[in-house]
Formats: sequence, structure tokens, C-alpha cells
Amino acid sequence: MKKVEAIIRKSKFSAVKKALHEVGVNFFSYWDVTGLGNEKIGHVYRGVSYSTSDIQRRYLSIVVNDEFLDVTVQTIIEAGKTGEVGDGKIFVSNIEEVYRIRTEEKGGNTLN
Repeated sequence: MKKVEAIIRKSKFSAVKKALHEVGVNFFSYWDVTGLGNEKIGHVYRGVSYSTSDIQRRYLSIVVNDEFLDVTVQTIIEAGKTGEVGDGKIFVSNIEEVYRIRTEEKGGNTLN
């Protein structure tokens, strides 16, 4: 099993969520987060300059079976990409075991 953690633009969250549901990822957790990125310049919006050093993003945490990793990552990339600096990052790590609390089951079947 793999844990996919993605930091994406808040404006792309709805598209990413819909795309994940369409490929069968029906459960994941998410948080609103603030981070620092590589972008050092500010932006001007309606004549007002604002700093982009503190970036508002959405953080997704998804656990999938190994064979579903590639489709999950590719779905996030395709739905979350704008082509601009600040589209985000995806991190993948190993999960050794998972347990379903209600039934005390363990293993990959608990993800379904």
C-alpha cells in the first residue's frame, strides 16, 4: 500500500476531487494549509499588490493499493495542473499496514 500526499492549489480542489471520484478514489482526507514556496515575487490584483510568499493550498492524504498508485498520481497531476509556478507537489510513501477499526480487519481489503 502507498500513501499519496498532495499539495495543490485551492482553486483546483474541486476538479481534482471530481477526477479522483471518477477513477474510483472515493475516500481521502484534506486540510487547508499555508506554506512557503519558491515564488519570490508579488502579484498585483485590481491595482493592489500582495505577497505570494505565504501560499494558501489544500493538502490531500490518500492511501491506495500499490496497483492503484499510478492512476491516482496521474489523475491528480492532470486535474491539478495549470502550468504555472505553484501547482504543487505529490509525495508517495510506503504504508506497512492498515486496520479497519469497526471490524478489526487488516490489510489492503480495508481500503475498499
